[in-house]
Amino acid sequence: MKAKNVIPISILGAAAITASANGAGVDVSNYQGDVKVTLDSSAGGGADHTLDVKLQHSDDNSTWVDVTGGAFTQVTNAGASFESIILNGDGLKKYVRGVDTVAGTSPTFSRSLQLIGEKKY
Repeated sequence: MKAKNVIPISILGAAAITASANGAGVDVSNYQGDVKVTLDSSAGGGADHTLDVKLQHSDDNSTWVDVTGGAFTQVTNAGASFESIILNGDGLKKYVRGVDTVAGTSPTFSRSLQLIGEKKY
């Protein structure tokens, strides 16, 4: 991948979260080849707090399916997470979103999810 047209895009903006939620769909149809998706998360605020983050994709920004290989390692109170996965951008549908699933008693995490890849044009 040539570095001249490598552009980052936010899939889930940096935020403090306390509940499970689906992010908004982001159009990734202009990306080609391998893309790198990075989760940056604080540790959970309590002993039973967990955060699971995964990617889903869609042709129409309405019907979503999980991206194969698009799930991150569960984040707990044991430590912060900075994890990247590499996906074939050509195999992604037009829209991608992040999905947060939090659990525990009054869970709290701070996290962001970024995609970086080469744009076609």
